[in-house]
This record gives sequence, C-alpha cells and structure tokens, in this order.
Amino acid sequence: MTRFVLRRLLQSVVVLFGVTLVVFLLLQLVPGDPVRVALGTRFDQQTYDALRERSGLDRPLVAQYLSYVGHALTGDLGVSFRSGQPVTTIVLERLPATLSLAVTAVLLALLVAFPLGVLSAVRSGSALDHAARVFSQFGVSVPDFWMGIMGILLFAGVLGWLPPSGYVALTEDPARWASHVVLPATAVGLVTASILTRFIRSSVLEVLAEDYVRTAEAKGLRARVVVVRHVLRNALIPVVTVVAVQLASLVGGVIVIEVLFAWPGVGRLTYDAVQARDYPVLQGAVLFVAALFLLMNLLVDVLYARLDPRIGLR
Repeated sequence: MTRFVLRRLLQSVVVLFGVTLVVFLLLQLVPGDPVRVALGTRFDQQTYDALRERSGLDRPLVAQYLSYVGHALTGDLGVSFRSGQPVTTIVLERLPATLSLAVTAVLLALLVAFPLGVLSAVRSGSALDHAARVFSQFGVSVPDFWMGIMGILLFAGVLGWLPPSGYVALTEDPARWASHVVLPATAVGLVTASILTRFIRSSVLEVLAEDYVRTAEAKGLRARVVVVRHVLRNALIPVVTVVAVQLASLVGGVIVIEVLFAWPGVGRLTYDAVQARDYPVLQGAVLFVAALFLLMNLLVDVLYARLDPRIGLR
C-alpha cells in the first residue's frame, strides 16, 4: 500500500508539472496586458514598470516558468495582480464556500440517486423504472443554471421563501447558511443525481445478472437480503468513481452556478480572475483543481481495494 501511494504521488507531481506548463503557455496566447488591466485608471509608466518587474513579467518566458514552478514547490503560487494578496491565501479563503456547496449538492444527489437507481434496477420495466429513466434523461438534458434561474424565480421571486443569492458562512450562522445554500445546491444536486441514477441503475442491473446472484436466489434467500448482501457491495465499486469525479468537479468550482448565486467560491474566483486577467490567481486555481482531481483518483483506487479485496494495488 505504501509503495503504491508513493508511486502515485510521484506520478501526480509529473502531471502537475504538465498542467502548469500547459496553463502557462495558454496564458501567453491571451491578448492584452494583465499589468495594464490590473492598474486600470491608476496607470502611469513608473508604476507599470515597477509592477512588471515585481511580477517577473519583464523576464524571458523560460525564466518566468522556472521561477513559478520553483516557488510553487514551496507552496508560493504568486501574488494577485489586482489585490496584492498571496494566491494561496485567496484560494484557501474561497475554499470553505465551495466545499460547503459541493458536499451539500453531492449528499442531496446521493439521497435521491441511490434509492431511485437501486429500485429502478430491481424493478426493471416497472412504472418506477420508467419514471427514473425520464428523471435521469431530464436532469442530464437541462443545464444546472436554468434550474437555478427557475428556482430563483419561483422560491425567491414568487413565493419569497428563500434568498435569491448571497452567502453566509456555516460557522457564522448555520440557519442563514442553510437558507442560502438550498437553491444552488438543489440546482447542482439534481443534475448530479440524474447522472448518478443512471450509473447506479446500470451497475446494479449488471450485478443482478451475475451467476452468484442467481445462486443466492436459488438457495431461497429473500430478495432484500440478496440485494443488500450480494448486489450493492459489488455494484457500488464503479459508482465510487463517478461520485468522486463529481465531487472533485464541484469543489473545483461550478462557475456558472457560483456566478448566478453570487457564491464566493473557487469557481467565482476563477471567473473573476479571467475577467481581470489576473494570471497568478488563474494559474493557482487551475493547479488547485488539478491537484484535487489527482487526490480524488488516488483515494478512489485505495477505496476500491477496501470494497473488493480481489482488486490489488500495483
């Protein structure tokens, strides 16, 4: 196990190097001068030259990249052109908002998708199965921002039950946090639930067709016992990957939803950085998301071995 984790961590470092290189090169193709944009109406040549020198933009591209990588290895992702704050600090400040939204949305999605997917597979061809497939297709086809807009119009505009936007920290006021997180988490969670429902249904159907399941049924075991003891554990293995990827994607930032609901998370941070051409913040956010995906993949591989001992870690 230890050797496997160390080997995967080394591979992740190589991938992150590749991510930093690709992002750095792509940013060089973006038109416009980020320092000029950051200064705005405060522009004067002396300040402009000083900021370019402080940011290292007056050096050759190779020197800029090597300097960025060297500082990144120590946890220093640079300084924001716009605010002057360290990028690491900015990203970590936005992380709790995104984590609270992502975890809530995934929990909501699992509460809907798990029972619906399992029952749909167990009662394949029934009215419930058809309803589940319609829900799944609807959720995949309708974008989450449309659901968010409809939720704002109905529950905030017409009924007045929930606030249309904004954010309150969970630790500051749990009740107000809950009222603010309902709409964005539901918009994201329903789309995620539709995706998970399809995977859970397909996975359970595949396991139900296995010989050992038919053997358990032939021994006279009750259907509930067969499903709980023999089907779910094996059916959940591929579902774990989908859940982990969805969670990593949400933590990486649901940009449109966070902008729509004025949610100050990593997605909103990325959007603002693109608009302001704040390259250090944009590079830091992308690097954070890439590292998160790699970490989730590692955790999924380890969890696979726990769920099914037949899967070895090599």
